[in-house]
Amino acid sequence: MDLWALSDLCTPWCVHVVATLRVANHIDAGTTDIGALAAAVHADRDSLHRVLRQLVGKGLFEEPSPGQFALNDGARQLLSPMMLLGLDLDAMGGRMAHAWGTLLTAVRTGRPAYHEAFGVDFWSDLEANPRIAADFDAMMGPAGHGVPSPEVLLDPSDWATVKTVVDVGGGTGALLAEVLKAHPALRGLLIDLPRTVARSREMFESAGVFDRVTTSAQSFFDPLPAGADVYMMDKVLHDWPDREAKLILQRCAEAARPNGRVVILSGVTPEEQASPELLMLVLVGGKNRTLTEFRELARESGLEVQAAGRGPSGRFIVECRATVVG
Repeated sequence: MDLWALSDLCTPWCVHVVATLRVANHIDAGTTDIGALAAAVHADRDSLHRVLRQLVGKGLFEEPSPGQFALNDGARQLLSPMMLLGLDLDAMGGRMAHAWGTLLTAVRTGRPAYHEAFGVDFWSDLEANPRIAADFDAMMGPAGHGVPSPEVLLDPSDWATVKTVVDVGGGTGALLAEVLKAHPALRGLLIDLPRTVARSREMFESAGVFDRVTTSAQSFFDPLPAGADVYMMDKVLHDWPDREAKLILQRCAEAARPNGRVVILSGVTPEEQASPELLMLVLVGGKNRTLTEFRELARESGLEVQAAGRGPSGRFIVECRATVVG
């Protein structure tokens, strides 16, 4: 193993730079000469040339003749808007890239140190920067993860007894919209922060379910609307350390009593070890959990795991019921 090659940060930063400058887009449009490329992206000719030569040496881009560049299969990936979203240093990609500089503090303390790089924690940063927040929502929604599966219950026949579904931390409503489309008799409630639910109307209108949805612009750390049949969470719990995840689950348990169920759609694995998910560590202190770890967290939160397994879409689903109080 070449430890220097393994720890080299040069190539990743070069990839981020050419993505931010949209170099691949200009080459794709016919600008292939280094001088013309540098002028088009407002960069220094010599410096850009050196960056591109570094990437050519790693197999990204081609240089058919000196100073003339072309796309190869690897470089064509830089034409993807979603790929650019994750690499652009002026957008969400910059937040993810610079957050790695806080990994040492996160490892030493077990808590995110995002504020060391940006002055505030990740969620406060999103609140203060609408463009970055929109990037994050895009990465979490259909643009980044594809259209979510509406089958969120392990036994599809259980839908016959469900009348109301609450999507806790549901972003702009992509999952809830699909669930309501698949089950026309249901009504839904979307819970997320004001800046996010404010952008949900288009999602619900395009899905044709707007008349069956209400929204609650609030934090899921505050008491949740009670009395629904299903409280579902997708891409939520793995964003938080145990202390905060426990409080979210407690709020769900309080709202679901006595007869509702809480359904966890991501962040829990049946494997003996969960994936490291180090990006979640440096951004927000979050983590994936094994089913064993989640059972204990749920128990401490007033929930009991009733069922766990692969749903119709293949994803791992955990269904919980609130334990009896008193």
